[in-house]
Amino acid sequence: MSVAEMRMLRWMCGKTRRDRVRNETVREIVGVAPIEEKLMENRLRWFGHVYRRPGDAIVKRADRIALGSNATGRSRPKLTLDAVVRKNLSLIGLCEQGALDRAQWRKRIHVADPK
Repeated sequence: MSVAEMRMLRWMCGKTRRDRVRNETVREIVGVAPIEEKLMENRLRWFGHVYRRPGDAIVKRADRIALGSNATGRSRPKLTLDAVVRKNLSLIGLCEQGALDRAQWRKRIHVADPK
């Protein structure tokens, strides 16, 4: 995914790989944060929204539905949203209860664009 992102960023600023401009330089010219970090921010923002909902909310009930294990091929099992969110929380050193304070949560998960 980051390869496609960098290709688009280079295209936006009129640079090619032959110009031998570093990715960090291209990212500064365009002024955007890495897409992986932005995806993590959006995922954690959604998690905080759902976590703050009352227990009988439809979104929370749908989150608790246990999906049956389907027989799949020999590849690695698909990651669930819950597993990805837990991994993201551990990467930035947060716990679930931090989502209860909305303002503080948004400050902690925000990924600023470089200026």
